[in-house]
Amino acid sequence: MVHLIWAALAASSGLVAGEHLKRLNTSLTILVNNDLHGASSPNADTSVIVTESRLSRDSYERVCSSLGEQPYSDKQGNGKSSKSFLPLLEYLKYEGRATAASQFWVAGSSQKVVNAAGVITQQKSKKGPRDEPLQGFCTNKAPFSNESSQDRSSKWQISVDVNNQTLTGFRDRQSFRFLGVRYAAQPKRFTYSTLFQGSGEAASALEYGSQCAQGSDTGSEDCLFLNVWTPYLPNPSSKPERKSLRPVAFWIHGGAFTGGTANDATFDGGSMVSRGDVVVVAINYRLSTLGFLALKDGVTNGNYGLADQITALDWVRKNIQSLGGDPDRITIFGQSAGAGSVRALVASPKAAKKFSGAILLSNLGGLNYGTTYSKYYTIDEQVAVAANTILNATNCTSARSQVDCLRALPAQTLTKLGGARYLVVDGTYLTSPSLPVDGPPLGINLMIGITHDDGAPFITYPTNPNISQTEYLASQGFSSSSSPPIPLDLFPLPASSNRSLALFTSSSRLATDAIFRCVDQATTYSLLKNSRVKQIFHYEFDRTYQTTGWPKLDVCEPPKSKAFPLGDPSKDYLKCHSGELYYVFGTLARQGLPDRDGGDIDFSGFVLDSFLSFFRTGDPNIERDWLSARGYEASLEQARRAGVWEADRKGKQGRLREFNWPKSKMGGFRELEQCKGLGLGVESYYG
Repeated sequence: MVHLIWAALAASSGLVAGEHLKRLNTSLTILVNNDLHGASSPNADTSVIVTESRLSRDSYERVCSSLGEQPYSDKQGNGKSSKSFLPLLEYLKYEGRATAASQFWVAGSSQKVVNAAGVITQQKSKKGPRDEPLQGFCTNKAPFSNESSQDRSSKWQISVDVNNQTLTGFRDRQSFRFLGVRYAAQPKRFTYSTLFQGSGEAASALEYGSQCAQGSDTGSEDCLFLNVWTPYLPNPSSKPERKSLRPVAFWIHGGAFTGGTANDATFDGGSMVSRGDVVVVAINYRLSTLGFLALKDGVTNGNYGLADQITALDWVRKNIQSLGGDPDRITIFGQSAGAGSVRALVASPKAAKKFSGAILLSNLGGLNYGTTYSKYYTIDEQVAVAANTILNATNCTSARSQVDCLRALPAQTLTKLGGARYLVVDGTYLTSPSLPVDGPPLGINLMIGITHDDGAPFITYPTNPNISQTEYLASQGFSSSSSPPIPLDLFPLPASSNRSLALFTSSSRLATDAIFRCVDQATTYSLLKNSRVKQIFHYEFDRTYQTTGWPKLDVCEPPKSKAFPLGDPSKDYLKCHSGELYYVFGTLARQGLPDRDGGDIDFSGFVLDSFLSFFRTGDPNIERDWLSARGYEASLEQARRAGVWEADRKGKQGRLREFNWPKSKMGGFRELEQCKGLGLGVESYYG
């Protein structure tokens, strides 16, 4: 009867029903040896779907057929499995999901099995050739997806009951993908979102949901969707064992609180999922004036976008188990304004105890443009800085109800007035003007870092080479009358025949220290000094791969030559904001981007494996046995070269991982004298 209802709902909604997991009566895992080379990898065809419940031979074959697949064949002609298949077996043993004696159904005669050592034999069964219950391997012929193409056709679809809905997603070569999943209904403008609850309906999770309204003509106010990438779908007929659930990586995009989307292919979760056996969630949240406007009316208190993030976190905690994730092992991570969001969630009493780890990638703070990302306005301050301008521009200043006046306007009228992008102390979601660096232990694992020249895109390249350094800095918002004054002697112009480049390089150093580096180092020092956390893992990227869309600065690209027509990352260039994202998400090949010097893909593997280790264990030191089991030899060699990533601890602050290629290593906090001169030294009480 349930299946008939599902079919009727699917037909009435125009949704093509995928194979329902409940009918298969087994857990499913996509297992692939992902070397990050994508479709060009020699391992590209070695992707399997593991039927994790024990099934008879007939039931196993029916599951493969229902998925549009066949029993997996790894026939080598010598009774042994291929080199690309063996790491999959080794990983199952490493994870405790198989033992040396385990056998799995594979293609062949009715008794053909492979054991966990990779030897293919005929099973000897006392119960008969087709009745011995075993796990099995089906093929996974779903194509690789990329930025421009995802095959969502019915043969790759799978339906799962989640949040009292039947969600239909699909799989590619690397993961199950559930896109555009609603976590909150569209809230009334300038009110807080509430958790969405399904009502038994069928819902498509085949397409991304709308991005949130931003700019002058893009996005929608009905945008509170999230995307889920998972390697594992537990059998809905039985409660999954906690040890079988995967860690969850909860991604919050950047974009200055005025732009961005969870749908950005730069941070597609497929590589993370397949390489690290984790679940990845990426969320939309309201932006710009629609997400952060506060008024002095006692009701319109702002922080709507931050509240959306907490609502999404609540949805994940409530529902992610149905998609294979562990609600008690959630790491929130974000970059730029996403890192500012993570910092605010760590500070928010409404988010307390809802995640176990946090990673801040390029959080802003300190001076100039970055100040308000880590220091929060009062509502009065935000009204003075942003809301009054918006009210004046919309002729809503004298309205009897200013908020009703603003609600009557088109969304784009407000989003193009992007001034209200500020987190505020509203007394509920944020109760202090910054992250409190003293207080009780936070009870989370923490990782913080930047790129070497993170601040470069936040200043403009000088057009007048004869301008003085003081005048140029003033034009970029760094006033000579600041307190303390900017110590120019600590930021001398480098020797160069190109004065404009020298000005920009020196000022980029200042901008990076003032907006990124110093606030992170001071925060680390203060949190440890006051025992809010036991340890913090700190990093800095000395190698980057600039994103194609932004900032489009030549100085952020490595110099090109005849030997290196795509650029030589071993030479001098600025390692700019967002230049770590392709590496962290392992999306270079998926984006169709070249390996510039033969090191980009392997470097990305090591970086990604470090982040994956943090998701799994709270420690980015990659387990060597895990790397060996997965067959990630390049990362294993890099881990040997890099040595132990030493955590900052109370009394032992000031250590960071220097990410580079061909060798990453440990180093100390940087620019300490410059940070002290800017009033942002590690001894400062910065929260």
